[in-house]
Amino acid sequence: MSRKVWSIVIVAAALAALVAILASSRGEVEVRAEHARRETIINTIQTNGKIEPVENFEAHAPAATTVKKVLVLQGDQVKKGQLLLQLDDAQLRAQAAKALTQLRAAEADLTAVRGGGTHQQVLATQAELVKARTQFDSTQRNLEALRRLEQTGAASPAEVTAAENQLKSAQAQLELADQELKARFSNPEVERVIAQKAEAQAAYDAARDLLGDSNVVAPRDGMVYSLPVRQGQFVNTGDLLLQVADLATVQVRAFVDEPDIGRLARGQQVTIMWDAVPGRPWHGTVTRVPTTVTVLGTRTVGEITCRVDNADLRLLPNINVNVTVMTAKNDNALTVSREAMHQEDSRHFVFQIVNGELKRRDVDTSISNLTRIEITRGLEDGAEVALGAINNAPLKPNMRVQVMQR
Repeated sequence: MSRKVWSIVIVAAALAALVAILASSRGEVEVRAEHARRETIINTIQTNGKIEPVENFEAHAPAATTVKKVLVLQGDQVKKGQLLLQLDDAQLRAQAAKALTQLRAAEADLTAVRGGGTHQQVLATQAELVKARTQFDSTQRNLEALRRLEQTGAASPAEVTAAENQLKSAQAQLELADQELKARFSNPEVERVIAQKAEAQAAYDAARDLLGDSNVVAPRDGMVYSLPVRQGQFVNTGDLLLQVADLATVQVRAFVDEPDIGRLARGQQVTIMWDAVPGRPWHGTVTRVPTTVTVLGTRTVGEITCRVDNADLRLLPNINVNVTVMTAKNDNALTVSREAMHQEDSRHFVFQIVNGELKRRDVDTSISNLTRIEITRGLEDGAEVALGAINNAPLKPNMRVQVMQR
């Protein structure tokens, strides 16, 4: 270092020492200070989250079988209704055919029950009814003839009584045959057959659905982002076959610590960063705020979801991202450093420097971040406030001070 530079440093140190001596002699405390200024202040919550599709479609194997054909590749863009994958459905077709046969049999049984029996049973019952009616008519004519003969003494009362009994028997047979034709089966019997038909219908519907699931079709436009199977592979019931989603808009699921939950609201702006693409932000909004809190490891958190624009498709499902939620913003806020703020009995105040003395100013505050805090009342623009004493002495009202740093 040159002699000239050394001279400047020595003179500066001497001047500082001289100022300190003079301030000390006047009873002044050396302080650091700043001026309240207008600026944009933003309050944020930072956490991490995981990317998810907004509307995810997953196809699972409906039964243990073999992958017959795979018609797409992972990463392919597909259209609604496009055939993506086929399974070997021979066993499922056999099950559907068997279920259909059982359904048809149950339908026939129900028709028979409601119609008084099978066609053969109905014909037999009709014949019995005709026979019973003929017998009844014949017995009735015989009784009437005997009653006329009884009046002339040609027939005895015993013969008339016997004819009356025969008529009653014929009438009972006629009523029985008529009842069998109209309602051959009891209500419990009918209900049982109805239940059997419903059970057969449900079995057929299930078999048909399984058969339909053996041909996987895209339910909407999107990307095949997961395809864990290959052609000819054996899969068990429930195994994942593929996943499709429109990734132009994705969802972030994140967890916010309990003390910050009260600052969350739907529609707040969100910025997403992914370590794999440094410096590249994605933007979105909060779509759901916590409705309860849960314990996650050592944290008590609430779950939020955020809708994020992903037009370039760079954000992938299941990746971990950094999430910043903007909870408040003021573009013209009067702010001071947090270091200048003091608190006493829930009241906030600062020490304004007026003519070399500290004056307490009670203030109202609003938005804050890690370093700055907004003042909404109690301080003027450009007011000089003390940050702290050089020697760490506590600041007090009316204390004489000398500003050493700004």
